[in-house]
Amino acid sequence: MSKRFDKIYDEVIQLLEKKLPKFLTYHTVGHTQYVLKKVIYIADKEKISKKNILLLKIAALFHDIGFTQSNIEHEKKGCKIARRVLFKYNFSQVEIDKICGMIMATRIPQEPKTNLECILADADLEYLATNKFKEIGDTLFTELKHYNKTLTRKKWNSIQIEFMKNHSYHTAYCKRYKTFRKNRNLSSLTK
Repeated sequence: MSKRFDKIYDEVIQLLEKKLPKFLTYHTVGHTQYVLKKVIYIADKEKISKKNILLLKIAALFHDIGFTQSNIEHEKKGCKIARRVLFKYNFSQVEIDKICGMIMATRIPQEPKTNLECILADADLEYLATNKFKEIGDTLFTELKHYNKTLTRKKWNSIQIEFMKNHSYHTAYCKRYKTFRKNRNLSSLTK
């Protein structure tokens, strides 16, 4: 099972390195690797089975691969790419559907329905509750300015404040250990 994951990992990372637009400063290979790391960590805290951790890891790899085609509906595009790639690796239709459900659960506003979807959704936005919040947020601001040249720092801060006020973590682990830190970062924005 590990060899299969390693092959998928290499294929996805190569595709991201080759095809992600260079102006993406947030949705990068590094972001994908960060989400993968957080998925493994949160899944462990949530006591997820090894089989489901594999599916989570694969969903984390593919969750932003749609950006290789477009930023519009990138989750749907990512599912199409994932289906095509995972079929080669003999994943069942049920497994692929679960992976695509997790990818779609990262769509904003997040509406995960299963525990696995909750884990990937939380891993994707885990940075909101870290001491790297401002630094990572700045990379998203820079990326969004590419699409909207009129976006100002003031407008960006108000978007972040509104987003964070409406955001909630989904897993028991993140609710317990990340909400306070996220609220502390929110508080620093409102000052």
